[in-house]
Amino acid sequence: MFWSALFLLLEKTRNSYRSPEYNMIFQALFECMDLPSWLLFGFGILLLLDLIRNRRPQNFPPGPWALPFLGNVFTGVDFKTMEKLSEQYGPVFSLRRGSERMVYISGYKMVKEALVNQLDSFIDRPIIPLFHATFKGLGIALSNGYLWKKQRKFANTHLRYFGEGQKSLEKYTEVESNFLCEAFKDEQGQPFNPHYIITMAVSNIISSVVFGHRFEYTDASFRKILELDNDAIVLAGSAVTQLYDAFPGILTYLPGPHQTVHANYRQITEFLKKEIEKHQEEWNPDDPRDFIDVYLDEIEKKRGDPEAGFRIDTLLVSTLDLIEAGTESAANTLRWALVYMMHYPEIQEKVQAEIDRVIGQCRQPTQADRVNLPYTDAVIHECQRMGNIVPLGFPKMASKDATLGGYFIPKGTSITTNLASVLFDKNEWETPNTFNPGHFLDSEGRFRRREAFLPFSAGKRVCIGEHLAKMELFVFFTSLLQCFTFSPVPGEIPSLEGVLGFTYSPEEFRILAVPR
Repeated sequence: MFWSALFLLLEKTRNSYRSPEYNMIFQALFECMDLPSWLLFGFGILLLLDLIRNRRPQNFPPGPWALPFLGNVFTGVDFKTMEKLSEQYGPVFSLRRGSERMVYISGYKMVKEALVNQLDSFIDRPIIPLFHATFKGLGIALSNGYLWKKQRKFANTHLRYFGEGQKSLEKYTEVESNFLCEAFKDEQGQPFNPHYIITMAVSNIISSVVFGHRFEYTDASFRKILELDNDAIVLAGSAVTQLYDAFPGILTYLPGPHQTVHANYRQITEFLKKEIEKHQEEWNPDDPRDFIDVYLDEIEKKRGDPEAGFRIDTLLVSTLDLIEAGTESAANTLRWALVYMMHYPEIQEKVQAEIDRVIGQCRQPTQADRVNLPYTDAVIHECQRMGNIVPLGFPKMASKDATLGGYFIPKGTSITTNLASVLFDKNEWETPNTFNPGHFLDSEGRFRRREAFLPFSAGKRVCIGEHLAKMELFVFFTSLLQCFTFSPVPGEIPSLEGVLGFTYSPEEFRILAVPR
């Protein structure tokens, strides 16, 4: 197509001049150009077009030199690389992947400026090709504008209705913590991998709210769904997979890990479709049992407002959003918490001593105990900080022309906030690279909040599962430490270096859970 267009352009130019002299010049040009010359000429034209198309906007954030056509695709996509680049180019810098320019923001001061002080400047989501095939700009996490506002407001309202309003979330969490502790007891002090026991326990809380029921830990079909989701999240963060976002038009037809991500999400959505179809068959608008039931009712109510997006396909994506928001962060943090308790047994002993003093062994911990367990609360927060579950947050997009750090960021530019740089900001934390619960305690041992504690991001796009995750972390962690002492399998001390996918999770490990 390019060569045809080029030939027609030359012919048009040639025909616009009727003099014999011009005809002779063009005839000589065509005759002297062989195939290599034409290829070189064509490459030069393409290179010129690339330079014009991808020239850096005036006063745009600086960044490393980008290769023609490819951009900075060979630059690492991990948070440690981003931190090194921020040291070189400053807290606001840019990279180009393919033809798309992306801005990265590092450090508490600048991240707060973007997400809090300029609340409405970076509120939109860009189209992320890897996820767009599944989410299609619907639901809660990846939608924009009026649809996003309506869907998020509805989810917040009705998660509260089935949650805090009737204390269901807390009740579900307390009941599930019993199942979790029983599952650990069933291992009888032998080495085991707690990964999917924890993941299923955490997922059961949101499942109880969304589906109206929990799943047994022996349910092979549900465990398969969680495994597919875990694999997709790990693969989504790899450099090879993220090439798909830079060149989706080409890689759509080629094999690679992006195909596995898409295939996994297709299986997950099929599972969710069956849950929704079952609800449709049993639906009674006068007796809503769970989130899906009230959403089905809202579909009927909002038929006159199609822009709000209340449809079955949006319900499917919203359900996937809530499953992921209500599972991934808390489950990974709990796994990190076990890793840190094995590395720091003296901290584990202090947590257990506080639990024994305040709660004892005669009753189960509840959310109401948090205020009386400041050290335990501090340890959980430090596990979140050091665990660094979503180091680069979730991409956002400039919703209007904006200025950040003295640089101009045009509307539509993709933005990534380096949350890891906030959680480890040396200007905000006394010992940023050391596991230290004292970060969250004052001089009298009382719990203290820290502004630079942003594991769930901030602003209007803060994680919708934040409240639920905090509750789960406290009740599950406290219940486990009340019932067990955790130690590594001899010769198998877990690594403190995690696995970087879309999230940052511990390597697979086995553990010994000795009943107290």
